[in-house]
Amino acid sequence: MHISEGVLPLATLVTGYAVSGVGIAAGLRSIRDERIVRTAMMSSTFFVASFIHVPVGPANVHLVLNGLVGLLTGRACFPAIGLALFLQALLFQFGGLTTLGINTMNMALPALLCSLIFSSPVARGRIPLLPAGFLCGTLSVFLSALLLSLSLASAGEAFLPAAKLVFVANIPLMLVDGAITAIVLQFIGTVKPEMLDP
Repeated sequence: MHISEGVLPLATLVTGYAVSGVGIAAGLRSIRDERIVRTAMMSSTFFVASFIHVPVGPANVHLVLNGLVGLLTGRACFPAIGLALFLQALLFQFGGLTTLGINTMNMALPALLCSLIFSSPVARGRIPLLPAGFLCGTLSVFLSALLLSLSLASAGEAFLPAAKLVFVANIPLMLVDGAITAIVLQFIGTVKPEMLDP
């Protein structure tokens, strides 16, 4: 789900940096001392998950787990995901520095939305963990793929086929990501349920 350098118009890049800048600033202000380790752990999880590729026809897609990151970090998902993407761009040339803002926005904004939707019901036990985790993981990847496709479409008609292909290629990933998020959430709820408190 990384957009490479030299594809997007300046307006899209600026929008991505503006949204991500606000999100990172708000996220950093929201991190309490006792949540720093959790935020770092989820940033590491997001970083590593991107290396697990799932073959889909002639292409590969990779795990995202941004719904899980959002659920466990809340507003801190922006700095957690932004840092992981920065290190991926710097160390492995995934994406790029000019597209860091839009890539962060495309993955962190759905994570934040899923946090707002699912955190409170999950913490209060209003939704069983398995279906909540599946919906959270699936919705976050769906929204990320949609934002990614819209970002590519902003580059002009020549990128419309690629935008549609990227979205379709990510449909199986939505289900895989949802299933993994559900399993992890159920495990956390069993062994350390206090982690689910927003």
